[in-house]
Amino acid sequence: MQSNDSTATSSPSALPAEDERLQLAEELKDREQQLLDLLQDYTDRNLQLIVAQQRISVLTNEVLAHQEAAKVHSAHIQNMYRSSSWRVTAPLRKLSVLAQDVTYSVRVFREAMAAGKGWQMALQQARHAATPDALAPDAAVADHAPKAFDPRDYQEWVRRYDTPDAAAVGLMRQQLAALPNQPLVSVVMPTYNANLDWLDQAVQSVKDQLYPNWELCIADDASPDPEVRPFLEKLAASDRRIKIVFREKNGHISAATNSALALATGDWISFLDHDDVLPAHALLYMVKAIAQHPDARLLYSDEDKIGDDGKRYDPYFKCDWNLDLFYSHNLVTHLAFYRRDLMNQVGGLREAYAGAQDYDLVLRVIEHVTPAQIVHVPFILYHWRAHAGSTATADLTIKPYAMLAGERALNDHFKRTQVSGRAQFIGHGYRVRYRVPTPAPKLSIIIPTRNALQLVKVCIESIKTKSSYKNYEILLVDNGSDDPAALAYFAEQAQADNFKVIRDDSPFSYSAINNLAAAQVTGEVLCFLNNDIEVIAHDWMEELVSQACRPGIGAVGAKLLYPNATIQHAGVIVGIGGWAGHSHKGFFNQSHGYVGRASLASNFSAVTGACMAVQKKHFDRVGGFDSVNLKVACNDVDLCLKFIEIGLRNLYTPHAVLFHHESATRGYEDTPEKKARFKSEVDHMWKRWPTLMANDPAYSPNLTLDHEDFGLAWPPRVRHAEPV
Repeated sequence: MQSNDSTATSSPSALPAEDERLQLAEELKDREQQLLDLLQDYTDRNLQLIVAQQRISVLTNEVLAHQEAAKVHSAHIQNMYRSSSWRVTAPLRKLSVLAQDVTYSVRVFREAMAAGKGWQMALQQARHAATPDALAPDAAVADHAPKAFDPRDYQEWVRRYDTPDAAAVGLMRQQLAALPNQPLVSVVMPTYNANLDWLDQAVQSVKDQLYPNWELCIADDASPDPEVRPFLEKLAASDRRIKIVFREKNGHISAATNSALALATGDWISFLDHDDVLPAHALLYMVKAIAQHPDARLLYSDEDKIGDDGKRYDPYFKCDWNLDLFYSHNLVTHLAFYRRDLMNQVGGLREAYAGAQDYDLVLRVIEHVTPAQIVHVPFILYHWRAHAGSTATADLTIKPYAMLAGERALNDHFKRTQVSGRAQFIGHGYRVRYRVPTPAPKLSIIIPTRNALQLVKVCIESIKTKSSYKNYEILLVDNGSDDPAALAYFAEQAQADNFKVIRDDSPFSYSAINNLAAAQVTGEVLCFLNNDIEVIAHDWMEELVSQACRPGIGAVGAKLLYPNATIQHAGVIVGIGGWAGHSHKGFFNQSHGYVGRASLASNFSAVTGACMAVQKKHFDRVGGFDSVNLKVACNDVDLCLKFIEIGLRNLYTPHAVLFHHESATRGYEDTPEKKARFKSEVDHMWKRWPTLMANDPAYSPNLTLDHEDFGLAWPPRVRHAEPV
């Protein structure tokens, strides 16, 4: 009998159909996930609206109270002005103001002399300081310290710390001469119908570089302006290092950049927009960093913006390589250096990602390098011109296609790297929703307490009633409670299958009691939770678990709010206030914070133990909390730094939001005994982690260690002409 092979072997025509069916199924699955993400985003926005309305109500009451207080103060002030003592002391007040003016003028004179400006200029600046409105000085005369110091005054910060004087430039030249190698740097510039004044400034900023071994590769993208071509040809004739290609057909930004890139012969590739500006030391600083990091393959610097008036503003002082912040927005941008062989390997820019072509480029580049090969140079080496129509204006409605192209670039990167996550543009950056593993791992929530029935009851009941994640257990560590009502509540809760009470009557040691509970959990993921935490968002567990289960992630911290809906925790900055501080403490919940870091997921060196998730295997690997040296404080930061030591990244997510009634039970470090113990614990941290405590890689040496607001550092902890 003849066999029917059609049932055993598919026909050639059936194979494409099957492939098409699988592809459609995958696309349908993606669409379903997108719909779920949109529904989740809708829920999140409603929650944000509710919290915002609560905040508005609180602020309204505060405003009314301040208005009443202002009326009282105004009445007191009017009475003071009408008093005889105010009239009698008028001459003394005038003398006081005069003395302040004289002191200010003397200070300006001394600073000018110390800066080597000469006595004539020093005298002119001192006179201008005393009577600024009576003179019409040139810019040099007015270039002195302001009378009133404003820690937010970036113009003054630039004048003091980012305007290299002759001595600093001399040191830079010495460093240039001492470089063992001076690789050729190819600066790639696409241009189209450029403002010729701005284009001239951009090109001149390259010609003014202290580092001489560069080439400028310009591609004109078929500009219709008849003045552009002769202007560019004149530029090329002025310096043999300038190369130009004129495209016959307009191909937009990616194609034009690739045309300029084809001219490049340098060892390193960099990009410069046709209206932006480089400081004279930009290329030198990047090449210095290459010399100090010979394995580097990608480098990036800090940047700021320059307005139509030529004034610099809005600096972005970046941190060292921060993968999760990069997934939230393009951390690299400008100024960036790429090894030429790496650029050849990834294939230049892609037209399909127009508007986010540089983001797509870096996403492909990092697939071929290690984090150690990505180097941050902590100086402003790029001035991004802000004008109407420019993305530098931070108006994301100008080029919405760019944001959506960035979303697409991220999701394509995740597909290539087999990451189970989907990026979504959220208005000021991207949120990546990572999928909870299947089956969902058990989350073991550890809550230490002593009595505090009202607090811990709010905490536990909010977990039980507001959480959508089902696979969890609660381990309540009772550290010597003696309140009958609290003990009765604990016993009642212990009747549940997923609730366990652990009794420990030892003297309070946060580290010891959490280690004790961690040894008795049955879950794969731990969540250390203070008893004064209250759940707000239903999906807080999903967010913490999905993040904690990612490869390479250590501790995951949530966004914690005070009861008045201001931020209590948005990541921990090591070094703040002599040891560590909470990022953006006191900011409104709706605030994005510095470059979005309060409202975007990113890596921090540490997160608070008040709500911290981590895989149990990682916790066990580093030995848990230090119960010997850090019994009460600093132990959560120490734990996070131990995760960094074994190669893990700690992460802050603003997408798990909870209330924190801070220190409501244990209190503050306000007694002599507590202060002494706290000092000894801080001293231990400096001995154990001297490098990280002195230089938090998730922060910037140009930002303050005195406050938690990402303000400017006065002075910065890096200086010009010093080693990077």
